[in-house]
Amino acid sequence: MPPPADIVKVAIEWPGAYPKLMEIDQKKPLSAIIKEVCDGWSLANHEYFALQHADSSNFYITEKNRNEIKNGTILRLTTSPAQNAQQLHERIQSSSMDAKLEALKDLASLSRDVTFAQEFINLDGISLLTQMVESGTERYQKLQKIMKPCFGDMLSFTLTAFVELMDHGIVSWDTFSVAFIKKIASFVNKSAIDVSILQRSLAILESMVLNSHDLYQKVAQEITIGQLIPHLQGTDQEIQTYTIAVINALFLKAPDERRQEMANILAQKQLRSIILTHVIRAQRAINNEMAHQLYVLQVLTFNLLEDRMMTKMDPQDQAQRDIIFELRRIAFDAESEPNNSSGSMEKRKSMYTRDYKKLGFINHVNPAMDFTQTPPGMLALDNMLYFAKHHQDAYIRIVLENSSREDKHECPFGRSSIELTKMLCEILKVGELPSETCNDFHPMFFTHDRSFEEFFCICIQLLNKTWKEMRATSEDFNKVMQVVKEQVMRALTTKPSSLDQFKSKLQNLSYTEILKIRQSERMNQEDFQSRPILELKEKIQPEILELIKQQRLNRLVEGTCFRKLNCRRRQDKFWYCRLSPNHKVLHYGDLEESPQGEVPHDSLQDKLPVADIKAVVTGKDCPHMKEKGALKQNKEVLELAFSILYDSNCQLNFIAPDKHEYCIWTDGLNALLGKDMMSDLTRNDLDTLLSMEIKLRLLDLENIQIPDAPPPIPKEPSNYDFVYDCN
Repeated sequence: MPPPADIVKVAIEWPGAYPKLMEIDQKKPLSAIIKEVCDGWSLANHEYFALQHADSSNFYITEKNRNEIKNGTILRLTTSPAQNAQQLHERIQSSSMDAKLEALKDLASLSRDVTFAQEFINLDGISLLTQMVESGTERYQKLQKIMKPCFGDMLSFTLTAFVELMDHGIVSWDTFSVAFIKKIASFVNKSAIDVSILQRSLAILESMVLNSHDLYQKVAQEITIGQLIPHLQGTDQEIQTYTIAVINALFLKAPDERRQEMANILAQKQLRSIILTHVIRAQRAINNEMAHQLYVLQVLTFNLLEDRMMTKMDPQDQAQRDIIFELRRIAFDAESEPNNSSGSMEKRKSMYTRDYKKLGFINHVNPAMDFTQTPPGMLALDNMLYFAKHHQDAYIRIVLENSSREDKHECPFGRSSIELTKMLCEILKVGELPSETCNDFHPMFFTHDRSFEEFFCICIQLLNKTWKEMRATSEDFNKVMQVVKEQVMRALTTKPSSLDQFKSKLQNLSYTEILKIRQSERMNQEDFQSRPILELKEKIQPEILELIKQQRLNRLVEGTCFRKLNCRRRQDKFWYCRLSPNHKVLHYGDLEESPQGEVPHDSLQDKLPVADIKAVVTGKDCPHMKEKGALKQNKEVLELAFSILYDSNCQLNFIAPDKHEYCIWTDGLNALLGKDMMSDLTRNDLDTLLSMEIKLRLLDLENIQIPDAPPPIPKEPSNYDFVYDCN
């Protein structure tokens, strides 16, 4: 007979004694269980004791998390969180440097536990740490030279404990003094400082900026871009990552009127070229966190274009109208100087109208009206002027080439530029907040100070080339734009390292090549609509769906590593979840680092029986999405979020690493609950597998014997003289 569900068998350790094996009744109060354990070792004052996990986490057992104790767990009897917090509070104020150092080391470790953190914070522990940071450096200034390693470790442990305590979100960031901010900033501004101190100081500054508007202003006064730049020129990728994270935080929280000013400072300090040289082109792989920070910087930089993108042209503004005159002057230089004679006014108007028609504007009389639609607004005109000035030969060639064609075959430069700018803004998601999970940065955008404008210049030439290859007419305008979008998207997916490489990729994606790709995809997805075929589809669809279901469940058995997201600061904290082979239990648990392969079931501490799952919810319905800050409430994160609801008010929250994993897990969980798999991935897999199966069944195999076993692998040849060496 199986043991009752409320009884768990555990081992409990106590220093200097043999471990005890005992059964814990989860219905009994935790205090009664601790008293029973203390009585077994003849320990008085059981209220001064607590149980904690004996693994590397050392987390305390509380009434809230006691249900996570599983059979075979090893626990440790230890002093209660309140006692421990009180003792450490006293020890870190010791006059002995060695005792103080040891106490701070213990505090840095214990502060990861929210139970201990709450008790320490209740003793005003955060204030004590900030005072130590503010005054400690002066107090031990004289000791620095003779005790430098000890001093550095002490400050490092103090800052680590502070970061861990603040990470629990118990204390508001708005409570810190200017003196504390100045002290943290001073650690960042020093040229020679311990790496661990620098790393934690940067993490604190990032959190301050992201979590408090007042602190943003104070930090912005203390830290300049020039002081952060040297940290990017080192070789420590973690320090570089935290440095870019601080720059991103300052960029993100800056008022709208300050962002362009900050971008100008970044350009003056040559941030882009420093990142390109010391980060992107450094002789080492870029880790996920660095890729994310580069992606955020890329998004924030492109978002500077939003103001121009959403600004309509004022047809009465002479300065704006002069830009259009300049476009005309560059294209038709010989006729650029207007005749001041009043008698030629009508002639000049007629000439302007003719030239604006050649330039491809929709409104030939007043082309300013073409730029009143937002997006792309004035951004399109900015791009056109940049192209005309910086790629003058290509600009003149395109305009004159099209003006010499028949009206219906000309590729209208003005209209094309406006629509292309709008399309590029959509592709790069200009104006959208950066996603908390995305790592999709493009190295080529870090190779030029005016990367968006150069991107446009390459694409407008591509559009003109594709127009000619398609022999398009004005009626085909939208078709050409669709082809160009496909060409650009396919080239971007290859992550070209430079704009020249991007241009080269586009050269290989001619209209003929796109047609071949489309034809190939169409053949692979060919859908036969005749009645017998539809009946055959209907018959074999359940088999295919069962196959997809098994594949999803097998992937859940393999498991996935999920990143823990935190609204105060982003860290590389991971957890793993996988389904048991019998499909009855979900095993999950925290990891110290991202795993290289599968994580075994026995190393995952927590379990959730599939029978206890009540529902699976996605997107805005997820509990953890309702609690997120403004940065995380964006479309991309919502599309990757899902939660498992179980018991009364319990949930297991997920944010998938990508859309593919999201589909795998939501499909698998729905399959476990006996519901339909509704993801886009299932629809695509079903279409692909049905098409393949139908084609196989329709093959003419009469009088052809299909072997039951695969053909044998031939023996290796006696020599390889026939191999041609290409080198």
